[in-house]
Amino acid sequence: MTSENDRPQRPGDGADEGPGRACDLATAAAAELDGHGVVVSWTRAAERLLGYPAAEVLGHDAVELLAVPGDAARVAAVAHWAEDGWSGSVAARHRDGRAIQLAVQVSPVLASTDDGRAGAGRWSVVALEEWRVPGGGVNQLMLEPFLAHAPVGMAVLDTELRYVWVNAVLERLIPLEQRLGRTVGEVLPRLEAEAFEERMRRVLETGHPVMDYEFRSPTYADPTQERAYSASFFRLAGPHGRCVGIWYMVIDVTERWRAQEGLALLNDASARIGSTLDVTRTAQELADVAVPALADFVAVDLLDSVLRGEEPVPGPVDSTPTMRRTGQRSVREGCPEAALAVGETVRRAPSSAMARCLLSGEPVVEPLLHADSPWVTEDPRRADIVRAYGFRSAMVAPVRARGITLGTATFVRSRRLGPFGADDVRLAEELVARAAVCLDNARRFTRERTAARMMQRNLLPHALAGGAALDVASWYFPADAPSGVGGDWFDVIPLSGARVALVVGDVVGHGLDAAASMGRLRTAVRTLANLDLPPDELLARLDDLVIGLMETRRDGGAAADDETAATLQGFLGATCLYAVYDPVSRRCTMARAGHLPPAVLAPGGAVEFPDLPAGPPLGLGALPFESAELELAEGSLLALYTNGLIETHDRDIGVGMARLGGALAAPGATLQEIGGNVVTALLTEPPSDDAALLLARTHALDASQVASWDLGTDPAVVAGARNLAGRQLTEWGLEPLRFTTELVVSELVTNAIRHGSGPITLRLIRQEAALICEVFDTGSTAPHLRHARTTDEGGRGLLIVAQLTRRWGTRYTTNGKIIWAEQGQGDRDGQGSEQASSSGDGEGAVAVG
Repeated sequence: MTSENDRPQRPGDGADEGPGRACDLATAAAAELDGHGVVVSWTRAAERLLGYPAAEVLGHDAVELLAVPGDAARVAAVAHWAEDGWSGSVAARHRDGRAIQLAVQVSPVLASTDDGRAGAGRWSVVALEEWRVPGGGVNQLMLEPFLAHAPVGMAVLDTELRYVWVNAVLERLIPLEQRLGRTVGEVLPRLEAEAFEERMRRVLETGHPVMDYEFRSPTYADPTQERAYSASFFRLAGPHGRCVGIWYMVIDVTERWRAQEGLALLNDASARIGSTLDVTRTAQELADVAVPALADFVAVDLLDSVLRGEEPVPGPVDSTPTMRRTGQRSVREGCPEAALAVGETVRRAPSSAMARCLLSGEPVVEPLLHADSPWVTEDPRRADIVRAYGFRSAMVAPVRARGITLGTATFVRSRRLGPFGADDVRLAEELVARAAVCLDNARRFTRERTAARMMQRNLLPHALAGGAALDVASWYFPADAPSGVGGDWFDVIPLSGARVALVVGDVVGHGLDAAASMGRLRTAVRTLANLDLPPDELLARLDDLVIGLMETRRDGGAAADDETAATLQGFLGATCLYAVYDPVSRRCTMARAGHLPPAVLAPGGAVEFPDLPAGPPLGLGALPFESAELELAEGSLLALYTNGLIETHDRDIGVGMARLGGALAAPGATLQEIGGNVVTALLTEPPSDDAALLLARTHALDASQVASWDLGTDPAVVAGARNLAGRQLTEWGLEPLRFTTELVVSELVTNAIRHGSGPITLRLIRQEAALICEVFDTGSTAPHLRHARTTDEGGRGLLIVAQLTRRWGTRYTTNGKIIWAEQGQGDRDGQGSEQASSSGDGEGAVAVG
């Protein structure tokens, strides 16, 4: 038993005691054992520690002092351990029966014996209660041999977060004298210290360890370098569960962190780059992904030909091709360090890093930028930016796909620590290579889309002109939005006699095949319309044309491929609506081949859908086509459309036509406004089928613009016809056209008298920009030009007409034919007057047949 005065004080018993108090090892218990573990020396400090006087211990086995049987084996093995001795923690039994956890250091005794030999087989034992060891009870003697040279950084702190022990790894970073006795906040950088303290206090309060806290920090040897670390924090408890401190372990995980960061960057790139088939957007996505994961500023510059979708020339790229800034991103808002804006031309000197990268096809790296770096000196403007924003390191990587160079990507670091190294170069190459594939796909798509849209623009009319008869406007929405092509078409075709033809058609399907079929049909319609055929006959000939084409393909189609079959099927599904409007009579003649009827809105009236004979789709040849004629008031609205406009998967045709009628009924609105109403009402989402809309508002020619005379069949009426035409032109203020008009009238009337049959009618139509002369007769013989011999007295009439007018032609009616000629009101007399005077008989002989 020990007295109260001899009992060692515990924390709180004295102001000088506590977990952080420095302990004087001179007060530690000491004893000496012989080679058999028998106590041969016992100090008073040992008596105070365990309560045994020397008389009760000397000559006894030291194992008797242990409280845990397993510890006896450990002590018994001391003799077999290294010559430096042993240290550890054991539980001893106090004289009063309680257990005491001791930190023990066992060392060999090297003092000589009486016979001069070293004290072999004898051991010195030093022991302290663990709570009295510096660091709140952590046995420094025990930790030192095993942890001092561990390959990871380790440190022990007391409950006040003061360093009491560090191993060699951490000591190499910050010397021991700058750590021991100081707090975390006094030793580590501010941000790192705050993170450590927050986690350490959480561990002290909860007892739960914090594992794998990863952070990045500049290295102490080179502050420009940055490495990654993983720290774990654990609470230290005494023998009775009392918290005596905390220890942490730090592992350098830079390589693992870089690998994980690289994989994360590449995964992010796979998900974000190439979200569209737009070259500019894809380049911007590359810049967005690389900042700030790889660099603080990234610029993507592509060849101008790539932006246009063209195929770049294989091989190295010299300084000739134009390049443009296509995408850029910075950690600073607004990219203030960018020397160019997106879309501007990139100028590069032959010695620049970009030029060298393009020529070699390899990355060019400037690990550390300084005042003498080529990157800085080659461009004064860039030099100012480098200094202003503190550029540290730069790298240019080629953007290549399929062996073709598309451009370059420039990476710059200014805030991020560390230069671009070999790992960064490999990561940049992989990142740019993935982006290059997406850029090349976008480029090829751009090329194909441009070609398809060019074809579509060439297949559809560039401008619609209704002349004096109609105001027209059109809308077209292909279902294949990326390519912008489809099988629907529309057209407005000027005809003779101030008439205008309106046509709209639909080839089943969409895309290039349907567009090609549509182009054939539209061209055929224009060709047939120039023959001035009635609508029903035009559709019949168009149907014959399609059938003939299909039969030709079928007869020679033994080796026909799938694409040919698809084209033929497109012809089978074609529909068409053809209408001719005459502003003189205000009549509109229509015929349709399986197409939807037009919508007609009279001024101030309701929308109607005329009940036209349907007719079969083109290519069937099963039923004849029929025409219907409507009389339209001036200012009436015609709407021709395709089924893609009004029919969807969740809306039938009837509902669509009702919505179309409601959208057209907009009093006082312009054609553009009405068309916008229709699109808003019917195309609430991208169309599943091609959709076309053609709007036309009618005009009428009043009596003051048309003059008509019935003539006899006597050749003497020719002179009278000339006089009638001349006086009418004078009345209209078209005196400059009088000479040529009288000559044209003379030739056409003479031709009708000689080669046609009566009655004969002469009609003049004055438009804003044209004058039309028409001669009606009941004959069916078609006139044509002849090359008269020098000895012929006639046969030059139509040749003279052709030379004096813009155009001329013949159209047939139910009662005969009309020969017409059109002059521009800007034309002047005198042209061909000499030729006219030699027409033969003075009355204008025109040869037929």
